[in-house]
Amino acid sequence: MKFIHTADWHLGKLVHGKYMTEDQKIVLAEFADVVQEEKPDAIVIAGDLYDRSVPPTEAVELLDEVLYKLNVELKTPIVAIAGNHDSAERLSFGSSWYRNSDFYLTGKLTKDFRPVQINGVNFYLIPYAEPGIVRQLLENDTIHSHQEAMRAIIDQIEKNMNHNEPNVLVGHAFVLGGQTSDSERTLSVGGSGCVGAELFAPFSYTALGHLHSPEAIRHDTVKYSGSLLKYSFSEAKQNKSISIIEMNDKGQFEQRYRSLTPNQDMRELEGYLEELLDPSFYEKQKVDDYLKVTLLDEGALIDPINKLRQVYENVLHLERKIAAVDLKKKTSLSIQKDERKSELELFEQFYQEMTTAEFTEEKREAMVSVIDKVHKEGGE
Repeated sequence: MKFIHTADWHLGKLVHGKYMTEDQKIVLAEFADVVQEEKPDAIVIAGDLYDRSVPPTEAVELLDEVLYKLNVELKTPIVAIAGNHDSAERLSFGSSWYRNSDFYLTGKLTKDFRPVQINGVNFYLIPYAEPGIVRQLLENDTIHSHQEAMRAIIDQIEKNMNHNEPNVLVGHAFVLGGQTSDSERTLSVGGSGCVGAELFAPFSYTALGHLHSPEAIRHDTVKYSGSLLKYSFSEAKQNKSISIIEMNDKGQFEQRYRSLTPNQDMRELEGYLEELLDPSFYEKQKVDDYLKVTLLDEGALIDPINKLRQVYENVLHLERKIAAVDLKKKTSLSIQKDERKSELELFEQFYQEMTTAEFTEEKREAMVSVIDKVHKEGGE
Protein backbone atom coordinates (compact mmCIF):
# COMPACT_ATOMS: atom_id res chain seq x y z
CA MET A 1 0.00 0.00 0.00
CA LYS A 2 1.01 3.62 -0.51
CA PHE A 3 0.56 6.39 2.07
CA ILE A 4 1.69 9.98 2.40
CA HIS A 5 3.32 11.04 5.68
CA THR A 6 2.98 14.70 6.65
CA ALA A 7 2.84 16.66 9.91
CA ASP A 8 3.28 20.04 11.59
CA TRP A 9 0.99 22.12 9.39
CA HIS A 10 0.70 24.72 12.21
CA LEU A 11 -2.32 26.41 10.61
CA GLY A 12 -2.72 29.93 11.98
CA LYS A 13 1.03 30.33 12.55
CA LEU A 14 2.26 33.85 13.30
CA VAL A 15 5.88 34.46 12.27
CA HIS A 16 7.47 37.79 13.25
CA GLY A 17 4.02 39.41 13.24
CA LYS A 18 3.00 37.86 9.90
CA TYR A 19 0.15 35.34 9.68
CA MET A 20 1.11 32.48 7.37
CA THR A 21 -2.46 31.40 6.54
CA GLU A 22 -2.41 32.50 2.88
CA ASP A 23 0.97 30.82 2.36
CA GLN A 24 -0.38 27.66 3.98
CA LYS A 25 -3.44 27.74 1.73
CA ILE A 26 -1.24 27.87 -1.40
CA VAL A 27 0.99 24.98 -0.27
CA LEU A 28 -1.97 22.85 0.81
CA ALA A 29 -3.55 23.34 -2.62
CA GLU A 30 -0.29 21.97 -4.07
CA PHE A 31 -0.46 19.14 -1.53
CA ALA A 32 -3.95 18.26 -2.78
CA ASP A 33 -2.60 18.19 -6.35
CA VAL A 34 0.10 15.72 -5.24
CA VAL A 35 -2.56 13.54 -3.59
CA GLN A 36 -4.62 13.58 -6.78
CA GLU A 37 -1.55 12.58 -8.79
CA GLU A 38 -0.15 9.94 -6.41
CA LYS A 39 -3.54 8.45 -5.46
CA PRO A 40 -2.33 7.12 -2.07
CA ASP A 41 -4.29 4.58 -0.06
CA ALA A 42 -4.05 6.88 2.98
CA ILE A 43 -2.76 10.22 4.25
CA VAL A 44 -1.03 10.27 7.65
CA ILE A 45 -0.96 13.59 9.55
CA ALA A 46 1.27 13.22 12.62
CA GLY A 47 0.08 16.13 14.76
CA ASP A 48 0.16 19.92 15.06
CA LEU A 49 -2.54 20.60 12.51
CA TYR A 50 -3.02 23.95 14.27
CA ASP A 51 -0.38 26.21 15.81
CA ARG A 52 -2.32 26.87 18.99
CA SER A 53 -5.09 25.30 21.02
CA VAL A 54 -7.52 28.10 20.07
CA PRO A 55 -6.71 28.79 16.39
CA PRO A 56 -7.88 31.82 14.38
CA THR A 57 -11.14 31.44 12.45
CA GLU A 58 -9.28 31.53 9.13
CA ALA A 59 -7.14 28.56 10.21
CA VAL A 60 -10.21 26.53 11.21
CA GLU A 61 -11.88 27.27 7.88
CA LEU A 62 -8.73 26.33 5.97
CA LEU A 63 -8.39 22.98 7.75
CA ASP A 64 -12.06 22.21 7.12
CA GLU A 65 -11.69 23.08 3.44
CA VAL A 66 -8.50 21.03 2.96
CA LEU A 67 -9.71 17.92 4.80
CA TYR A 68 -12.98 17.97 2.85
CA LYS A 69 -11.05 18.19 -0.41
CA LEU A 70 -8.70 15.33 0.52
CA ASN A 71 -11.14 13.00 2.25
CA VAL A 72 -14.48 13.61 0.53
CA GLU A 73 -13.71 14.92 -2.95
CA LEU A 74 -10.56 12.86 -3.52
CA LYS A 75 -11.94 9.94 -1.48
CA THR A 76 -8.65 9.42 0.37
CA PRO A 77 -8.64 7.84 3.86
CA ILE A 78 -6.97 10.04 6.48
CA VAL A 79 -5.38 9.03 9.79
CA ALA A 80 -4.43 11.97 12.01
CA ILE A 81 -3.52 12.76 15.61
CA ALA A 82 -3.24 15.80 17.85
CA GLY A 83 0.20 17.27 18.54
CA ASN A 84 1.44 19.36 21.44
CA HIS A 85 0.20 22.59 19.81
CA ASP A 86 -3.31 21.25 19.22
CA SER A 87 -6.25 21.09 21.57
CA ALA A 88 -6.99 17.39 22.00
CA GLU A 89 -10.61 18.13 22.90
CA ARG A 90 -11.21 20.33 19.85
CA LEU A 91 -9.72 17.80 17.45
CA SER A 92 -11.72 14.98 19.03
CA PHE A 93 -15.00 16.63 18.03
CA GLY A 94 -16.88 14.59 15.42
CA SER A 95 -14.44 11.67 15.50
CA SER A 96 -17.25 9.14 15.92
CA TRP A 97 -18.90 9.99 12.61
CA TYR A 98 -15.73 10.95 10.72
CA ARG A 99 -14.97 7.24 10.45
CA ASN A 100 -17.91 6.76 8.12
CA SER A 101 -15.83 8.52 5.47
CA ASP A 102 -12.55 6.81 6.43
CA PHE A 103 -11.33 9.84 8.37
CA TYR A 104 -9.68 8.67 11.60
CA LEU A 105 -8.76 11.60 13.85
CA THR A 106 -7.54 10.88 17.38
CA GLY A 107 -7.36 13.93 19.61
CA LYS A 108 -7.25 12.41 23.09
CA LEU A 109 -5.33 9.36 24.18
CA THR A 110 -7.60 6.53 25.37
CA LYS A 111 -7.16 2.95 26.54
CA ASP A 112 -8.40 1.74 23.17
CA PHE A 113 -5.18 0.84 21.38
CA ARG A 114 -6.83 -1.02 18.53
CA PRO A 115 -5.35 -0.05 15.16
CA VAL A 116 -7.01 1.50 12.14
CA GLN A 117 -6.71 -1.08 9.36
CA ILE A 118 -6.28 0.17 5.79
CA ASN A 119 -5.29 -2.12 2.93
CA GLY A 120 -3.62 -4.66 5.17
CA VAL A 121 -1.64 -2.13 7.26
CA ASN A 122 -2.36 -1.50 10.95
CA PHE A 123 -2.07 2.17 11.94
CA TYR A 124 -1.74 2.82 15.69
CA LEU A 125 -2.71 6.44 16.43
CA ILE A 126 -0.95 7.85 19.51
CA PRO A 127 -1.72 11.56 20.01
CA TYR A 128 0.56 13.74 22.10
CA ALA A 129 -0.08 13.39 25.83
CA GLU A 130 1.83 14.58 28.88
CA PRO A 131 3.34 11.83 31.07
CA GLY A 132 0.91 12.71 33.86
CA ILE A 133 -2.06 12.02 31.59
CA VAL A 134 -0.60 8.66 30.56
CA ARG A 135 0.18 7.83 34.20
CA GLN A 136 -3.43 8.46 35.19
CA LEU A 137 -4.93 6.74 32.14
CA LEU A 138 -2.89 3.55 32.52
CA GLU A 139 -2.94 3.69 36.34
CA ASN A 140 0.83 3.33 36.36
CA ASP A 141 2.62 5.36 39.05
CA THR A 142 6.06 4.63 37.58
CA ILE A 143 5.45 6.95 34.61
CA HIS A 144 7.17 10.34 35.05
CA SER A 145 8.84 11.03 31.68
CA HIS A 146 7.89 10.88 28.01
CA GLN A 147 10.20 7.86 27.63
CA GLU A 148 8.36 5.94 30.34
CA ALA A 149 4.98 7.04 28.96
CA MET A 150 5.76 5.91 25.42
CA ARG A 151 7.21 2.61 26.64
CA ALA A 152 4.04 1.92 28.64
CA ILE A 153 1.82 2.74 25.64
CA ILE A 154 3.78 0.50 23.30
CA ASP A 155 3.68 -2.30 25.91
CA GLN A 156 -0.12 -2.04 25.80
CA ILE A 157 -0.14 -2.08 21.98
CA GLU A 158 2.11 -5.15 21.81
CA LYS A 159 -0.31 -7.24 23.88
CA ASN A 160 -2.59 -7.61 20.86
CA MET A 161 -0.28 -6.72 17.97
CA ASN A 162 -0.05 -9.06 14.99
CA HIS A 163 3.66 -9.10 14.19
CA ASN A 164 2.98 -10.93 10.93
CA GLU A 165 1.30 -7.83 9.46
CA PRO A 166 2.70 -4.37 8.68
CA ASN A 167 2.31 -2.09 11.73
CA VAL A 168 2.71 1.67 11.62
CA LEU A 169 2.79 3.93 14.67
CA VAL A 170 1.66 7.53 14.19
CA GLY A 171 3.00 9.71 17.00
CA HIS A 172 4.14 13.17 18.01
CA ALA A 173 7.38 13.10 19.99
CA PHE A 174 10.94 14.35 20.33
CA VAL A 175 13.23 11.43 19.55
CA LEU A 176 16.57 11.58 21.34
CA GLY A 177 19.26 13.07 19.10
CA GLY A 178 16.83 14.90 16.85
CA GLN A 179 17.77 18.32 15.45
CA THR A 180 15.49 21.12 16.63
CA SER A 181 14.61 24.55 15.26
CA ASP A 182 13.46 27.79 16.91
CA SER A 183 9.79 27.27 16.01
CA GLU A 184 9.36 24.00 17.95
CA ARG A 185 7.92 24.23 21.43
CA THR A 186 9.95 22.43 24.12
CA LEU A 187 8.05 19.40 25.41
CA SER A 188 9.71 19.22 28.84
CA VAL A 189 12.59 20.74 30.79
CA GLY A 190 15.87 18.87 30.48
CA GLY A 191 15.88 15.47 28.83
CA SER A 192 12.55 14.24 30.22
CA GLY A 193 10.80 15.21 26.99
CA CYS A 194 12.86 12.84 24.84
CA VAL A 195 12.08 9.29 23.80
CA GLY A 196 14.53 6.75 22.45
CA ALA A 197 14.14 5.47 18.88
CA GLU A 198 14.61 1.92 20.17
CA LEU A 199 11.07 2.02 21.64
CA PHE A 200 9.62 1.89 18.13
CA ALA A 201 11.38 -1.35 17.15
CA PRO A 202 8.10 -3.37 17.01
CA PHE A 203 6.80 -1.20 14.14
CA SER A 204 7.51 -1.47 10.42
CA TYR A 205 7.41 2.34 10.16
CA THR A 206 6.99 5.12 12.74
CA ALA A 207 5.44 8.30 11.32
CA LEU A 208 6.34 11.17 13.62
CA GLY A 209 5.56 14.83 13.95
CA HIS A 210 7.12 17.58 16.12
CA LEU A 211 10.60 18.17 14.66
CA HIS A 212 10.40 20.35 11.56
CA SER A 213 13.09 18.83 9.36
CA PRO A 214 12.58 15.55 7.49
CA GLU A 215 16.26 14.94 8.21
CA ALA A 216 15.96 15.65 11.95
CA ILE A 217 17.08 12.10 12.65
CA ARG A 218 18.55 9.38 10.47
CA HIS A 219 16.94 6.04 11.23
CA ASP A 220 15.84 3.10 9.12
CA THR A 221 12.22 3.03 10.27
CA VAL A 222 11.62 6.07 12.54
CA LYS A 223 10.90 9.11 10.38
CA TYR A 224 9.86 12.74 10.63
CA SER A 225 8.04 14.28 7.68
CA GLY A 226 9.04 17.82 8.64
CA SER A 227 6.77 20.86 8.75
CA LEU A 228 4.56 22.13 5.94
CA LEU A 229 6.48 25.42 5.62
CA LYS A 230 9.52 27.15 7.09
CA TYR A 231 8.37 28.69 10.36
CA SER A 232 11.59 30.30 11.62
CA PHE A 233 14.83 31.52 10.11
CA SER A 234 16.61 28.59 11.75
CA GLU A 235 14.72 26.51 9.14
CA ALA A 236 15.76 28.72 6.22
CA LYS A 237 18.12 26.12 4.74
CA GLN A 238 15.79 23.15 5.23
CA ASN A 239 14.08 21.51 2.26
CA LYS A 240 10.39 21.09 3.07
CA SER A 241 8.63 18.06 1.64
CA ILE A 242 6.15 15.28 2.24
CA SER A 243 7.11 11.59 2.41
CA ILE A 244 5.66 9.02 0.03
CA ILE A 245 5.82 5.54 1.57
CA GLU A 246 5.17 2.39 -0.45
CA MET A 247 4.95 -0.65 1.84
CA ASN A 248 4.58 -4.33 1.01
CA ASP A 249 2.66 -6.94 3.00
CA LYS A 250 5.80 -7.76 5.05
CA GLY A 251 6.22 -4.19 6.26
CA GLN A 252 9.22 -3.44 4.05
CA PHE A 253 8.97 -0.02 2.44
CA GLU A 254 10.51 2.45 0.05
CA GLN A 255 10.50 6.16 0.81
CA ARG A 256 10.69 9.12 -1.51
CA TYR A 257 10.06 12.82 -1.08
CA ARG A 258 7.86 15.32 -2.89
CA SER A 259 8.84 18.95 -2.41
CA LEU A 260 6.24 21.62 -1.76
CA THR A 261 7.00 25.06 -3.19
CA PRO A 262 5.67 28.08 -1.27
CA ASN A 263 4.76 31.27 -3.03
CA GLN A 264 7.24 33.09 -0.82
CA ASP A 265 10.35 31.47 0.57
CA MET A 266 11.97 32.26 3.93
CA ARG A 267 15.59 33.31 3.41
CA GLU A 268 18.53 35.14 4.95
CA LEU A 269 20.35 38.01 3.25
CA GLU A 270 23.66 39.49 4.37
CA GLY A 271 25.48 42.51 3.02
CA TYR A 272 26.05 46.24 3.19
CA LEU A 273 22.95 48.45 3.02
CA GLU A 274 24.11 50.22 -0.13
CA GLU A 275 24.82 46.89 -1.81
CA LEU A 276 21.40 45.42 -0.92
CA LEU A 277 19.66 48.54 -2.29
CA ASP A 278 21.59 48.46 -5.55
CA PRO A 279 19.26 47.53 -8.49
CA SER A 280 22.01 45.37 -10.01
CA PHE A 281 21.75 43.20 -6.87
CA TYR A 282 18.06 43.17 -5.98
CA GLU A 283 16.81 42.72 -9.53
CA LYS A 284 18.27 39.20 -9.33
CA GLN A 285 16.42 38.54 -6.06
CA LYS A 286 12.86 37.40 -5.35
CA VAL A 287 12.16 40.55 -3.41
CA ASP A 288 8.82 39.46 -1.88
CA ASP A 289 10.34 36.52 0.04
CA TYR A 290 10.30 36.56 3.85
CA LEU A 291 13.73 37.83 4.82
CA LYS A 292 16.10 38.08 7.72
CA VAL A 293 18.63 40.75 6.78
CA THR A 294 22.04 41.05 8.45
CA LEU A 295 23.81 44.33 7.72
CA LEU A 296 27.60 44.47 7.67
CA ASP A 297 27.79 48.29 8.01
CA GLU A 298 29.67 49.50 11.08
CA GLY A 299 28.63 53.15 11.28
CA ALA A 300 25.33 54.77 12.17
CA LEU A 301 22.48 54.10 9.73
CA ILE A 302 19.35 56.20 9.32
CA ASP A 303 16.12 54.16 9.24
CA PRO A 304 17.58 51.10 7.49
CA ILE A 305 14.48 48.91 7.96
CA ASN A 306 12.17 51.23 6.01
CA LYS A 307 14.75 51.76 3.28
CA LEU A 308 15.03 48.01 2.88
CA ARG A 309 11.25 47.54 2.87
CA GLN A 310 10.90 49.90 -0.05
CA VAL A 311 12.60 47.15 -2.05
CA TYR A 312 12.05 44.02 0.07
CA GLU A 313 8.51 44.36 1.41
CA ASN A 314 8.70 41.32 3.69
CA VAL A 315 11.79 42.02 5.78
CA LEU A 316 10.72 40.32 9.01
CA HIS A 317 13.94 40.65 10.98
CA LEU A 318 16.90 43.02 10.78
CA GLU A 319 20.15 42.83 12.70
CA ARG A 320 23.64 44.29 12.55
CA LYS A 321 26.59 41.94 12.21
CA ILE A 322 28.71 44.06 14.50
CA ALA A 323 26.00 43.97 17.19
CA ALA A 324 25.82 40.18 16.99
CA VAL A 325 29.60 39.90 17.30
CA ASP A 326 29.66 42.32 20.26
CA LEU A 327 26.90 40.34 22.00
CA LYS A 328 28.83 37.10 21.52
CA LYS A 329 31.99 38.67 22.96
CA LYS A 330 30.04 40.13 25.87
CA THR A 331 28.46 36.75 26.64
CA SER A 332 31.86 35.04 26.45
CA LEU A 333 33.40 37.64 28.76
CA SER A 334 30.53 37.25 31.22
CA ILE A 335 31.08 33.48 31.31
CA GLN A 336 34.80 33.97 31.90
CA LYS A 337 34.09 36.37 34.74
CA ASP A 338 31.65 33.92 36.31
CA GLU A 339 34.24 31.16 36.12
CA ARG A 340 36.53 33.22 38.37
CA LYS A 341 33.87 33.69 41.05
CA SER A 342 33.81 31.63 44.23
CA GLU A 343 30.99 29.19 44.99
CA LEU A 344 29.53 31.68 47.47
CA GLU A 345 29.60 34.56 44.95
CA LEU A 346 27.97 32.38 42.29
CA PHE A 347 25.22 31.31 44.69
CA GLU A 348 24.62 34.91 45.77
CA GLN A 349 24.28 35.95 42.12
CA PHE A 350 21.86 33.06 41.50
CA TYR A 351 19.86 33.96 44.63
CA GLN A 352 19.50 37.60 43.56
CA GLU A 353 18.38 36.60 40.06
CA MET A 354 15.77 34.17 41.34
CA THR A 355 14.27 36.13 44.24
CA THR A 356 13.69 39.70 45.42
CA ALA A 357 14.57 38.79 49.03
CA GLU A 358 17.76 40.15 50.59
CA PHE A 359 20.76 37.83 50.81
CA THR A 360 21.37 38.52 54.51
CA GLU A 361 24.48 37.86 56.56
CA GLU A 362 22.65 34.99 58.25
CA LYS A 363 21.98 33.36 54.87
CA ARG A 364 25.57 33.99 53.84
CA GLU A 365 26.89 32.22 56.95
CA ALA A 366 24.53 29.27 56.35
CA MET A 367 25.81 28.88 52.78
CA VAL A 368 29.46 29.13 53.92
CA SER A 369 28.75 26.28 56.36
CA VAL A 370 27.15 24.16 53.62
CA ILE A 371 30.00 24.80 51.17
CA ASP A 372 32.65 23.98 53.81
CA LYS A 373 30.82 20.75 54.66
CA VAL A 374 30.68 19.72 50.99
CA HIS A 375 34.39 20.45 50.55
CA LYS A 376 35.29 18.34 53.61
CA GLU A 377 33.11 15.44 52.51
CA GLY A 378 34.68 15.61 49.07
CA GLY A 379 38.16 15.47 50.49
CA GLU A 380 39.08 18.97 49.44
